[in-house]
Amino acid sequence: MMKSVISKLAIYGEHHRAAINIAAISGLAALGFYALHRLLIEVHLLDVRAALHALRAWQWAAALGLTILSYFLLTLYDVLALHIVGKPLPYRTAALASFTSYTLSHNLGLALLTGGSARYRIYSIAGLETADIVRVIATASMTFWVGVIVMAGAALAFHSGDLPLGSVAVPVIAQRLLGIGILGATAALLFCASGKRKNVRVFGWKLVLPSVRQATSQILIASLDLTAASAALYVLVPGIAAHGFPIFFLAYALAIIVALASHVPGGIGVFEAVILAASPGIAKHDLLAALVAYRAIYYLLPLLAASVLLAGHERRRWRKPLSDALDATQAAASGIAPLILSALVFAGGVVLLISGSLPAVPQRLHLLRDILPLPFVEASHIAASLAGTGLLLLAPGLYRRLDGAFILTRALLLAGIIFSLAKGFDFEEALILLTISALLQWMRPAFYRHTALTVNFLSPSWIVAVAASVGLSLWIGFFSFKHVAFQSDLWWQFAWKGDASRFLRASFGVAILLVGAILVSLFGPAVQEGREDWQPLDRDFEFADCERTNAMLALTGDKRFMYSRSGETFLMYQVQGASWIVMGDPVGPKGEWPDLLWRIRERADAAQGRLLLYQITTQTLPFAVDLGLQLVKYGEEARVRLENFTLEGGESRSLRYAERRALREGATFEVVPAMDVNSLIPELRAISDAWLKAKGHSEKAFSIGHFDPVYLARFDLAVVRHGDRIVAFANIWTTPNRTELSIDLMRHTQAMPYGAMDLLFVRLIHWGRNQGYRWFSLGIAPLAGIEARRLAPVWARAGAFLYRHGDSFYGFEGLRAYKDKFSPVWEPRYIAGPPGVGFARGLLDLKTLVGGGRKSAARSIPLALVA
Repeated sequence: MMKSVISKLAIYGEHHRAAINIAAISGLAALGFYALHRLLIEVHLLDVRAALHALRAWQWAAALGLTILSYFLLTLYDVLALHIVGKPLPYRTAALASFTSYTLSHNLGLALLTGGSARYRIYSIAGLETADIVRVIATASMTFWVGVIVMAGAALAFHSGDLPLGSVAVPVIAQRLLGIGILGATAALLFCASGKRKNVRVFGWKLVLPSVRQATSQILIASLDLTAASAALYVLVPGIAAHGFPIFFLAYALAIIVALASHVPGGIGVFEAVILAASPGIAKHDLLAALVAYRAIYYLLPLLAASVLLAGHERRRWRKPLSDALDATQAAASGIAPLILSALVFAGGVVLLISGSLPAVPQRLHLLRDILPLPFVEASHIAASLAGTGLLLLAPGLYRRLDGAFILTRALLLAGIIFSLAKGFDFEEALILLTISALLQWMRPAFYRHTALTVNFLSPSWIVAVAASVGLSLWIGFFSFKHVAFQSDLWWQFAWKGDASRFLRASFGVAILLVGAILVSLFGPAVQEGREDWQPLDRDFEFADCERTNAMLALTGDKRFMYSRSGETFLMYQVQGASWIVMGDPVGPKGEWPDLLWRIRERADAAQGRLLLYQITTQTLPFAVDLGLQLVKYGEEARVRLENFTLEGGESRSLRYAERRALREGATFEVVPAMDVNSLIPELRAISDAWLKAKGHSEKAFSIGHFDPVYLARFDLAVVRHGDRIVAFANIWTTPNRTELSIDLMRHTQAMPYGAMDLLFVRLIHWGRNQGYRWFSLGIAPLAGIEARRLAPVWARAGAFLYRHGDSFYGFEGLRAYKDKFSPVWEPRYIAGPPGVGFARGLLDLKTLVGGGRKSAARSIPLALVA
């Protein structure tokens, strides 16, 4: 019973892990703020403000200098970690990774998620494997924690007085014994490490242990960093020297440990509560003022500096021609910049919210009295807080590089500047928002993903019409009620004659509806199905170098095309939902494939789409890996080497029998030239319609042709006749260099001689060999060749199961067995797509597209465009 309950709880926890984590972090944050409130219950805001203004210039300068030193030492964490794992990189790459990682984790918390993602992006671009990046992160984390332990041991060993611990004081002798024990254990570990270096496994990851010299460097760097970081706060506290640095460091170390363990973003509230609780004897208003200054210097300034640094890299990236290669640092910066800026915008929103919760400076309000009316000041106060909330909500959109998020964020930042000045002449907040706005504008090219808001939400005429209508209604309302004294309690008046109140509430409702509509459309991808987005196949394109007949799918009229810069290579694709699906390998010289694939990858990314490469060969696999796509085996293609094909021998007995019987029953084979196909269209259409009706199928698309007179008339036609009546046909695909031939659209009647289809294939193979072709493709057998071993991926085991047991609705094994009669060479085909859930969603879009379910653009291109 108990085991069942525990199992159910575990399953529930797994399904609701995100919600549980959010609830836990929110609870810890609330607990921290409650503790902070209790500790500051007797502290007045005016005292804190006075203490903040009392800080001297040398204190600000010292704290800033120590902060710079601390962040420089933090960059050495990664430099040393890279050497320990045996993957050294240039200092600028390691410094960028370390600085951005620690800046994000300091301000946003969740170090593995925020700082880890920054490191992963930078180091993966620099060429490090995932396992090496994990080792670097683990080694850098170990450096930090070793530094905390060693510094805490040193502080305990050298502190000269009793250590207050709540209502209990730890005597000096106990502290020193504990501190000396910690330092002694560290020395012993260094001595033990002086032998041969070993590796250890932690949760399946192999970690490299540092040498004695490297371990000593770790301890030294971390100790200096923690000393500088804690000293940056130490110098801001007036009168702290009387208490000594060792006891202060112990309080600081305890605060950062609790803050990191809580996962509260930036440790906000938790860090301050621990420092206040662990620092008795210091005036709390002085200590709180120092903590506020420390937050600004050690947290927000580095975030701003990182934003400026990455903005510079972003601008340099976009000023360079797209054909120029980017080095690792610039490429990494372009990926991290939106993340940093989203954190900065989030911080700007927090600044506005906090400003709205603080009382205004009386002298500034006095100045505003002669400039602005009171209702405007009151409205600005509310609007500033709403703008701050909007910035919090828009920050994720910036991280996703959405242009709609950029436009609204810029508008809210500018509005926040105006409202900050109008509600109390808060020029400090206005200056912060102006800086963030300037950085945002500087990085405008980074937000290239189009959204429905900017592309097709409303046309300019509709926007003007909506704005004019709303503006007219507001003007009429204010004109009608201009005699009414608009006061705050007017919002809450409900009376039969309360027309002014109803007008205000209705106007507010309209504003909420408009803002809601904008926000709903903000994160949706832009629909890109306009006719101007179509690029038809170039009429003058030559297929001379094409070696695979599936390139003829370019002529079916249901695809878009992207060309190489030389125009000699293209790939065919279609957009279904959010999936950009490429059909087969690029067509043309292989040297132009990588650039073409990267361009389609970048274009899909800009449209918030996912890229799927369908039925690619082994030639495209290396490029798919470079694109960061997941590979799944789709099946195997049967290709017959024509020079080796024969009907002699026991393996071809069934083919010989089928061919001879079809001939005895009066079946004949013929290849109709393309110029004569038009005359057969009525008869072929009747066969096709009957075949579709008998099979219960509709026309497919994308990966196969469909019945269309213009399309069929482009190719020679293989037909089987029974007397004067056509009973089966298939259009013939051929490559100009005679490398391969195959068939595409194959239809037949129900009443046809036995073996007619075998006759069609056998005679077409002989015809192709006589024409000088080298290969005949029988097409793909889906799911063939996938092994369901015990350690195989889930998709492989599922595919193998479906292959063995899915004959009732497709006939996977039967199709493979039929093609095997021709003794083909089986070549694997793959699908490449984004990892995770995106791959599954891409496959659903692929199913819809191939099934002919796309009702808009896929069928809207006339075949005349590719004729």
